[in-house]
Amino acid sequence: MIALGFWDIVLLVVVSLQATLLAYLSHPRWKALILALPIPFTLAALAVGAPVNAANVVALNVLLAFTHAVRLLHDKVRMPIVPAIVLSAAGYIAAGALLKSVIPATDLAFWLSCVLTLGIAAATHHLFKRGDEPDHRSPLKPWVKLPLVAAVVFGLILIKHVLAAFTTMFPMVGIFAAYEGRTSLRAVCRSLPDFMFAMVPMLAAVRLAQPRLGLGPALAVGWVVFLPMLYPLIRDFWGRSVAK
Repeated sequence: MIALGFWDIVLLVVVSLQATLLAYLSHPRWKALILALPIPFTLAALAVGAPVNAANVVALNVLLAFTHAVRLLHDKVRMPIVPAIVLSAAGYIAAGALLKSVIPATDLAFWLSCVLTLGIAAATHHLFKRGDEPDHRSPLKPWVKLPLVAAVVFGLILIKHVLAAFTTMFPMVGIFAAYEGRTSLRAVCRSLPDFMFAMVPMLAAVRLAQPRLGLGPALAVGWVVFLPMLYPLIRDFWGRSVAK
């Protein structure tokens, strides 16, 4: 018998609605904005119930690899989008299952992973240029799309013990962002460094607050840190002219 906890159910419902909303936004920049909200991370962290540690930070880099893997397989290798997403998601699961038990839960490992992740985000932000890409809006009706999204999130909940902390950064919404944004994968990829720049301080705030406050209140503190960090980066992404 499958036993779902309270936060499992909240994760299933809310992330399914978030991914469905993303599917019906046509502009790549709106998709990127919805994708950047750390709703899946917050609810998955509560569902997993473990303290934030270095594995959560390292998972950001695996998420970045997933997103670019989909883009390269689809745009460069010319693989159909669904196999490209499935293969990239399988790579994320494999990486998470392997890395979860080898990453130390120490403070030193956490802060070193934060520095490394910020460096990777800065390099990616600098090297990966903007592209002019078309809008896309899902042709599927919501009552068709929503059960498909829920099935993917439910499958992740079933294997959360395999991924542990890597569950929190699994691209639950990113899978559908990649599918719905298959004509604008550069825009989706472009949003990831911005997300990483904001998520690392959020994770640091949660790490510092959780021993005294507990995980739930610490995540609320993390949101207070996250939103101001994300704003100037999204404004930069949104405001400049798109490179040809």
